[in-house]
Amino acid sequence: MALFGLFTKNKKEHLDKGLQKSKESFFAKLSRAIAGRSRVDDEVLDNLEEILITSDVGVDTTLSIIKRIEARVSRDKYMNVNELNTILREETEALLEENGSTGEVIPFDFNKKPYIALIVGVNGVGKTTTIGKLAAQLNGEGKKVFIGAADTFRAAAVEQLSIWAERAGVNIVKQGMGADPASVAYDTVKSAIANNADVVLIDTAGRLHNKVNLMNELSKIKNVIRKLAPDAPHEVLLVLDGSTGQNAFRQAEEFTKATDVTALALTKLDGTAKGGVVIGISDRFKIPVKFIGVGEGIDDLQIFNKKEFVNSLFG
Repeated sequence: MALFGLFTKNKKEHLDKGLQKSKESFFAKLSRAIAGRSRVDDEVLDNLEEILITSDVGVDTTLSIIKRIEARVSRDKYMNVNELNTILREETEALLEENGSTGEVIPFDFNKKPYIALIVGVNGVGKTTTIGKLAAQLNGEGKKVFIGAADTFRAAAVEQLSIWAERAGVNIVKQGMGADPASVAYDTVKSAIANNADVVLIDTAGRLHNKVNLMNELSKIKNVIRKLAPDAPHEVLLVLDGSTGQNAFRQAEEFTKATDVTALALTKLDGTAKGGVVIGISDRFKIPVKFIGVGEGIDDLQIFNKKEFVNSLFG
């Protein structure tokens, strides 16, 4: 399955399957909220508000969506409850479109060679797996990929990344546990340039207990690789575990304070009913969601397609 290809029927099926728990949970709540009602009134909207918040869309985003639906109800005078789901999809899409949080997603700019991305996120969110899946899909499309194992504080991190690199058939640059992360990043970029690589994915330490240390470490990595590529990094991709709901919001807050996050990846959406967190986070932080994980397979890491996601979740 091509990462950068069109949104195919196969991808849509994977997305629908991955969001099934979120969709079923939402519709079960919605069915109870509109039972016995024929029109959308204040009570129905109050119930919908509660449903969206408990689906981890987030308070601010929920209020924005409800406000938009209220405006349509007021304008149209009468709205059948059967229309509510269609209107919810339309207004959610419009909100995401208007606030600029998501546009056309361009995962990697291959005009920049190599395209260098720092991958950040706390331990356990699926950061290593995301790097591995990206590398595998890129390699499958003929791109030369180098991975930098700069999370040197956990032996398991380097080992896991090495397994993924071998599985994906890509190059990995690593040093021993406790090595200077910036040194690993420098060696990775240097090797990538020497070997005419297309993409560099640099793993970083998954610690958040001290924002100052995290900020200093990432700043050091950036400064070091800029000696080789002055405009790098071209991306700082924050990986979040979608199944943690509101905790993902808190992680996004902390990392955006510590560094300039340019894109988001939300993982593990297939194992949760909290799929609404993607909408809330993309709206609140105005940072594009580029990737979502909707399953265990390599092909289940997808480019975020706003329209298809909303259709799958509320469709």
